[in-house]
Amino acid sequence: MRADQESLSLSLFSSQVSFFLYSLLPNKTIMISLSKAAIGEIERLQLKRQNPKAKLRLGVQPGGCADLYYTIDFDNAVNPGDRLCDCDGISVIVDEKSFNLIADLTLDYSEDLMGGGFRFHNPKAVESCGCGNSFRVEG
Repeated sequence: MRADQESLSLSLFSSQVSFFLYSLLPNKTIMISLSKAAIGEIERLQLKRQNPKAKLRLGVQPGGCADLYYTIDFDNAVNPGDRLCDCDGISVIVDEKSFNLIADLTLDYSEDLMGGGFRFHNPKAVESCGCGNSFRVEG
């Protein structure tokens, strides 16, 4: 086998193994997206707190107008069961209970006449409150 064929075979094998492992462990993968505006605001808040390496902790709590509401804070600790991902240089932590509710979430930041705030775009939400911080999922 030529070197270029070996390289292609290894690359295909590696892709198949990655896909296989992903399919075995779908609940272990977290995909959180941050808009450029959200990244900018998170970095500004990290500097304001004088902790530029603080991790962003996203979560969900019961309550709010539509059953559940989002929580957002900074944290330096990663607890057992937490999921950790890197989003364009921002470390994001999601606790085990919140994970299935906000995997695939996109976090944005925008400002309007009433001030600025984070906006949550969650494909798992079947209903959202007008405030944008409360949501409901099926089941």
